Amino acid sequence: MFQNPSVHEASDILKSFSNLDHDRVRRTGIPEAVFAESKSVEQIAAALTAFVARTGFGLATRVRSTDIHSILQLLGPGVRTEWNDVGRILVVRKDGFDIPPTGGRIAVLAAGTSDAPVAEEARVTAETMGCAVTAFFDVGIAGIHRLLKPVETILKDEISVAVVVAGMEGALPSVVRGLVPIPVIGVPTSIGYGYGGRGEGALMTMLQSCSPGLTVVNIDNGFGAGATAALIANRVAVASRSK
Repeated sequence: MFQNPSVHEASDILKSFSNLDHDRVRRTGIPEAVFAESKSVEQIAAALTAFVARTGFGLATRVRSTDIHSILQLLGPGVRTEWNDVGRILVVRKDGFDIPPTGGRIAVLAAGTSDAPVAEEARVTAETMGCAVTAFFDVGIAGIHRLLKPVETILKDEISVAVVVAGMEGALPSVVRGLVPIPVIGVPTSIGYGYGGRGEGALMTMLQSCSPGLTVVNIDNGFGAGATAALIANRVAVASRSK
């Protein structure tokens, strides 16, 4: 295992397994993230080191909790790290680097506590794209009165897009879309069992929604939902400033 790689050492390590897209954020508005689930700690640390050197920050998703200590040790000094153990997502920044706020505003709603990991992945992803995110947890339809505060906040704070995360039957995104005048991105989670379990029932419910203005990403795809929401919110912020 290497220790605290320099930028050149990280680059040499990367050549054996990766060709990073450093300009993706400038080209598409979404930074390239390190999908850590199937990578070694050396590969994860090398990729993050290269991103930090080039862009000021790096993002890793689906990080195994058993790997985080080793990854942090390998990153070494000169960086700030933010580890979200619920969402299994790691943000690394060069000392002195702050992600500039864009003015984009997003809401993230999780139906149940079990949906929180995917919701947190969406929240952190959107924040790394400069958005302000307001999150609400455990507001599923079994206690529909719990939606009153999130809906009130969405309307009052002029939030531009909502990410709504739900497993089991997956009804919450349709309900939210029927109450607010903004796009809703539904994220089915793999929470659930039996017939239609592992997110399949939730996905089908969202795809069959009769609430227009609801779009859906794949099961457990918090990163994709957060990135898409941030793209929308950031464009709204640009348009608002140009008025």
